[in-house]
Amino acid sequence: MTPLLIHPNNWTDYSLIDSGNGKKLEKFGPYTFSRPEPQAIWAPRLKAKVWENSSGSFLSSSSLENEDPKGKWVIKNNIPTKWEMSFDKVKFFATPTPFRHLGFFPDQSPHWVWAAEKINKFKAVSNQANYPRVLNLFGYSGIASLHAASNGASVTHVDASKKAINYAFQNRNLSSFQKLPIKFIPDDAVKFVNREIKRGNKYEGIILDPPKYGRGPNGEKWDLFNDLPLLLKCIPQILSNNPIFIILNSYAIRSSHISLNHGLSEVMKNYSGIVESGEISIVENQVNPRQISMAIFARWEKR
Repeated sequence: MTPLLIHPNNWTDYSLIDSGNGKKLEKFGPYTFSRPEPQAIWAPRLKAKVWENSSGSFLSSSSLENEDPKGKWVIKNNIPTKWEMSFDKVKFFATPTPFRHLGFFPDQSPHWVWAAEKINKFKAVSNQANYPRVLNLFGYSGIASLHAASNGASVTHVDASKKAINYAFQNRNLSSFQKLPIKFIPDDAVKFVNREIKRGNKYEGIILDPPKYGRGPNGEKWDLFNDLPLLLKCIPQILSNNPIFIILNSYAIRSSHISLNHGLSEVMKNYSGIVESGEISIVENQVNPRQISMAIFARWEKR
């Protein structure tokens, strides 16, 4: 299989400015931040002064593979705790979190655009009056859900963290999407899917971006390599008779796009469609830009 290499495009509010010496320098709206990036084994191209003038830096004493990293942000006093950003029709807040990121993952934007294309294609050829139904599991702060809904999907957004659901509510309100058909549900993904099977609820599109490790609202444990295969086996039972796409994304370093491809291909073997897989990267905003691989993915679409 030939891997795809996709990366964010057409961002006004986000860019990778420079990278090197185990770090990356990024623009988030009007501010720049330096974060650890062990893949950047090369030297920075910009002068040290540019890096030193960043709005904030994350200082870490542990590996990026650690799910609960030790470290802290060093933020300049003139930086607000959160600020507004946008992508396409969606507005959302950026805020430095204890986990190195800023409340969303800009590298995921190619998936948002791809899903929107499938949703709009479905609407153009379907005789159904209802919106295509999309289930976003492990939905976090809701950008994928909001983008899908703004393109005409009816979205069910599930995350085990009530704090993440609150982020998603804030982003929905900031975007003035209160009237769009989005349900936000704080729940364990596996338990939710099993209940949907019993209820007979079906979806045309599914987005999965599971963590390596996690806990549900009632202490349920999630381990990617143990639990993802079980969750994938349940997916056909919540698909409608006319599914249009599935996105499976992973930041797990011990995996590969090949394993995701085979896993999703097996799940969708009885459906007419294709599976493609590869890596998501971010690309420097420079001449002869370097790329940093951020995640692996597999995705299925109806053909």
